[in-house]
Amino acid sequence: MRILIVKTSSLGDVLHTLPALTDAMQAIPGLRADWVIEESFAEIPAWHPAVDRVIPVAIRRWRKQGWRSVRSGEVKHFVSTLRLLDYDHVIDAQGLIKSAVVARFARGRRSGLDKNSIKESVASLFYQQRIAVPRAQHAVQRVRQLFSTVLGYTYNSDRIDYGVSRPVNPVDCATPGYVMFLHGTTWASKHWPEPYWRELALLVSEAGRQIKLPWGNLEEQQRALRIARGVPCVEVLGRQTLTELAHQLAQSQGVVAVDTGLGHMAAAFNRPIVSVYGATNPALSGTFGHFQQHLTSSLACSPCMRRECAYQGQAMIDQSEGNPFEVKPACYRSSPPALVFAQLQRLMLLAAQQPLADTGSPRSPS
Repeated sequence: MRILIVKTSSLGDVLHTLPALTDAMQAIPGLRADWVIEESFAEIPAWHPAVDRVIPVAIRRWRKQGWRSVRSGEVKHFVSTLRLLDYDHVIDAQGLIKSAVVARFARGRRSGLDKNSIKESVASLFYQQRIAVPRAQHAVQRVRQLFSTVLGYTYNSDRIDYGVSRPVNPVDCATPGYVMFLHGTTWASKHWPEPYWRELALLVSEAGRQIKLPWGNLEEQQRALRIARGVPCVEVLGRQTLTELAHQLAQSQGVVAVDTGLGHMAAAFNRPIVSVYGATNPALSGTFGHFQQHLTSSLACSPCMRRECAYQGQAMIDQSEGNPFEVKPACYRSSPPALVFAQLQRLMLLAAQQPLADTGSPRSPS
């Protein structure tokens, strides 16, 4: 059986689709998959052993370029590439109008979520098979249920396997025992306060572990440098590809993250992760897998799902280290560095005592 997966973005959503593909690969002997994905995330599907062909699409860029993309022939070339093969099933795992249109151009029976299960209900009109999946489930389980219903198999929802694992030979010979801080994210309301990152860096460093700080843009690079300033055993990484970051995360002993796509990448490699949530709801889209700890806010307004914090209550003051400051966003006062560090130590110890078997390693993009 050959299937086409349409899951174009974002980083976390793409990673959330991998367990469903693993389920399908294990249930259907000989299953092979091609995958349509935004060009900036094209490295990821190639890590999975069931994926043969990665088909990059540039919808985000084409929207900005307008007719220039059409006139250049780039869109025509993408459609021609998409239609090279006939598929037994075309599964739109994105559930948006843009992904449904992409699926419509492919050759094969189109399937996706029904109008009551999908984010953009109009998209369901493009499918020949429409599947009802409860919205209240985590995103990983929703995609797993979609795939299993379309392809006709059962799976164990209590087991999770992303189909990728810790590489045996990493790109770099990393220092043993390091922890990664995933401090970069999109919404202002998702950011853990910078003084908390610095205090946590001191706690981890004093415990004898190295810290690695990745970044994706200039703002994140400057934050990483400020967190690292004056703290022993901290390395601010250079610019990394997604595959290079995957190797770094896979070799780490533990991870601290905010609500960010890289946290989901770490979860795919079964890394012990403490994820700090305030504005968003981890029950629906938090890191998912083994050795995960989600820290959430005790404020009544959380999770607000707002990009900007709208808290108007009493100021949340942190007195740690003798330098009081107002915690903003206020919801992160429930997750101070000492608590995060204690949970991280607990998870790393648990992972050391109960190691999980690896099933493979990330492949380079084809």
